[in-house]
Amino acid sequence: MSEATKTDLTDRRLFPLWTTDVLRYCDTDRQGHVNNAVFATFCESGRVKALLNPEAPLAPPGCAFVIARLALDFLGEIRWPGEVEIGTTVLEIGRSSVTLGQGLFVGRRCVATAESVIVLTDETTRRSTPLPDPARARLAEAMARR
Repeated sequence: MSEATKTDLTDRRLFPLWTTDVLRYCDTDRQGHVNNAVFATFCESGRVKALLNPEAPLAPPGCAFVIARLALDFLGEIRWPGEVEIGTTVLEIGRSSVTLGQGLFVGRRCVATAESVIVLTDETTRRSTPLPDPARARLAEAMARR
């Protein structure tokens, strides 16, 4: 995780946004636990919940969010069957980017934390573009509860 965000992403109380994913048998590996690559998919589910609402799009027309960085720390294994809860919060809002913090939880146990940088891009030029003020305001509402 970045030095700038000394946020305890293992604390459930931090997250204003939540979603749940089901653990699938096909996600397990030879050791019988959920494969590490699936943790990134769980993080994606949380990012989608935070950034992509078809009824109230955060990105303006002609723009899209792309992931520029994902740092994922594994804290424990996950075993099938069950569910994983994904907490997501906004840690930082930049000119054209937003840094998200996430915690993955099975029951009360935090099994992973993640930090990702998401950049708003112009779909025509494929270059970053500034976050509009309405998007900044909505992102600010999802800032970490510290």
